Amino acid sequence: MISALQGAASTGAETELLDIRELDLPMYDPDADTPTEAATRLIESCHAADGMIWSSPMYQGTISGALKNALDWLHQLRDRDPPFLHDKVIGLISAAGGTQGLQAINTMEFPVRALRGWAVPYVVPVAAAARVFDTDGRIRDEAVALQLKTLGQEVVRVAGKFGSDDSLHRQAECARAAERVATVG
Repeated sequence: MISALQGAASTGAETELLDIRELDLPMYDPDADTPTEAATRLIESCHAADGMIWSSPMYQGTISGALKNALDWLHQLRDRDPPFLHDKVIGLISAAGGTQGLQAINTMEFPVRALRGWAVPYVVPVAAAARVFDTDGRIRDEAVALQLKTLGQEVVRVAGKFGSDDSLHRQAECARAAERVATVG
């Protein structure tokens, strides 16, 4: 993740690392969804960002429960204008013990769409993560370091394109389309 953030920073982006382990988010409860200080930090940081990079280890063929819980907290963005992660650009990274890291990437793409964001096509599924990272999380494989840096740069590049094109920000049109779909169903 650090290499991806360094890649983003190398193109002039301001970066912030939100480590879910350090945030210590409570379990999201939609019936009692008053955010804690940690949840508020996550929600506000995501709302303010033009782009994000999500990273998850792969556990039992999917993303970590901690990442899923953090994504659930982003439901708090539903009443914002624009709502959720509308037109935010998101880069995806997974780390797997074996060779199936792409499964976690595919899983992350579902909440990206549900939250109205855009995943960049360039993704980094890190296979055999124990060989790629040392015990302190430092990268031993320069090819993977370059892939992560490239992902960070790509998120910034695409976010810049989204931010500079007013035709992409059609929230009212999206709301009307959602209303039409709701009345048909």
